[in-house]
Amino acid sequence: MKRSLVKILLVLSLTSLSCKQSEDTSDGTGISKLTRMAEKGDAESQFKVGVMYSKGEGVPENAAEAVKWYRKASDQGFASAQHNLGAMYESGRGISKDETEAVKWFRKAADQGVDAAQHSLGVMYGAGRGVPKDEAEAMKWFRKASDQGFAMSQDVLGGMYENGLGVPKDESEAVKWYRKAADQGFASAQHNLGVMYVEGRGAPKDAAEAVKWFRKAADQGFASAQLNLGFMYAEGNGVPKDEAEAVKWFRKAADQGNAAAQYNFGLAYEKGLGVPKDESEAVKWYRKAADQGNGTAQLDLGVMYANGRGVPKDEVQAYKWLLLSGSKGDELAQKNITRIEKNLTPAQRAEGQRLAREFVPK
Repeated sequence: MKRSLVKILLVLSLTSLSCKQSEDTSDGTGISKLTRMAEKGDAESQFKVGVMYSKGEGVPENAAEAVKWYRKASDQGFASAQHNLGAMYESGRGISKDETEAVKWFRKAADQGVDAAQHSLGVMYGAGRGVPKDEAEAMKWFRKASDQGFAMSQDVLGGMYENGLGVPKDESEAVKWYRKAADQGFASAQHNLGVMYVEGRGAPKDAAEAVKWFRKAADQGFASAQLNLGFMYAEGNGVPKDEAEAVKWFRKAADQGNAAAQYNFGLAYEKGLGVPKDESEAVKWYRKAADQGNGTAQLDLGVMYANGRGVPKDEVQAYKWLLLSGSKGDELAQKNITRIEKNLTPAQRAEGQRLAREFVPK
């Protein structure tokens, strides 16, 4: 197997807050009672009604109506509503997208100590959305949320320490924060912790420990962890070598659209590793990865076209895929380009170049 350990550096995603409903809304009576309370100005009820409209729970989903109720609660200083109103502005759900306004509402909630809002404000500073990019300010808000136990921020904080973003690089500190989030079951952090163990960064190198954390994340459906667990089985690193088990995990990640996994799954079929050799199936998976812009898959797909393996021989298609791979700096692709150009007519070369120029990753 060709191994390329996948690492998720930062998880910069936003989240909306939900609420526990004290009223049964399945028959519509609960929402009616909540709405009456909300209309009388009860901020918590206004927030809950907003959540219900946002999620379509007990009422038809209506983002604009959710925004209306979040705003009413937000104007009374209800912190969770302020955060969710910010999220609506950030995503453009139910209202025109406005990242500056999103930051305003995230800040109001963050200043009241809402961990999700602190995380969201960190995201905005880290990405320079709605505010000037400021990694140190992002770190400040991620730390506030992390100190409250917010797993997503702990994972991001680990990534910032690992990469020296807004803070001096410190891989031991990165491992500390990855572990805090991983121990809460946060899949991305479990995966990242596994990478640190397999590479021996911030913690002693320990392939078995890496496998343990990759498996925890993989069992939650985290595609990058499934891919890396496949690599561990393919190499016999931390587990007994088992090509069939490797292929199983490559397939799980490939079915989620992970391009590296699609490539490795195709490679297994081309070489007959863990599955019966099947060059047509190899081409199918190479194509899925190549269509996403994976340069190695583009190279191997080009070679398959050039040699008529698993697909009818087509030197124009071969040239197209080799050009795409070669444009990413792959030296083997560039050597193959030189070889195949000798067999092409000027018209074929022009066609292959046109196809490569017009390629848009899916």
